[in-house]
Amino acid sequence: MVASALAVVVVFTVAPIIASFVLALFKWDAISSPQYVGLDNFDALLSDKTVTHSLLVTSGLALIIVFLQVALGLGLALLVAQRTSKIVQKLFRSAFFLPLLASAASISIVMAYVFNDQFGVINYYLNLLHLPEVSWLSSTGGATATIVLVAVWQQLGFTFILFVAALGSVPGDVLEAAQIDGASPARMFWRIKLPLISPTVLFASTVGLINTMQLFDQPYVMTKGGPGDSTYTTVLLVYQTAFQNLQFGYASAISVVLFAVLLIITAVQFTVSRKWVFYS
Repeated sequence: MVASALAVVVVFTVAPIIASFVLALFKWDAISSPQYVGLDNFDALLSDKTVTHSLLVTSGLALIIVFLQVALGLGLALLVAQRTSKIVQKLFRSAFFLPLLASAASISIVMAYVFNDQFGVINYYLNLLHLPEVSWLSSTGGATATIVLVAVWQQLGFTFILFVAALGSVPGDVLEAAQIDGASPARMFWRIKLPLISPTVLFASTVGLINTMQLFDQPYVMTKGGPGDSTYTTVLLVYQTAFQNLQFGYASAISVVLFAVLLIITAVQFTVSRKWVFYS
């Protein structure tokens, strides 16, 4: 069992990473033979404003999406854990988990029709209510907000389930003692619950950042990186560079840079977390 799991990790994770590092040293169009160019691809990255812009767009989207996922997931978990029975909690878990069962691409296709400017469901009901239509996908602000909304909605169930489980592990006797001492619900949250579930907050934010820094399906399906390049993420740039421009070596170099950025972000997160994460 362990050997099988290790083989899967090597084949689908380690091997592609190594292949990307190697291919980044070559110029290859998938037709002619690969040509070794050393670090030329990385030199070209330094002056490529498109790469810099895509990293900034991706980072901005990732920060907003992860913040909303963690904040909303924790808020909903607090409401469900405090005010509902175990059966209702299970129903909420199932309901929030359902979007995770569908692929991001299929959800993005549906949402592209829902938010379509001309014949979308949202604008249809806005018309019925005699409200002005919204340029969901054809304006910079609307496209960004729509991408964020869809990404948060699909991944919210993951953070919700994590926080429900974490809050369920908080010792009841500690909370009862705090209530006897007259602690308010807000004080109990900030002083007791949040410190005890801080490892879960770190895990949810770290996994969320890693996933959203690789955001691809929603921008590709819903906006194609537009309008302009307002939702042009790094993975979308990698895809277009490799499969449309046939610059596989350069696309691999961009992937290596994104991999390095993810490593740095994760390292910074764990370094900073030493001050606010408490392991019991």
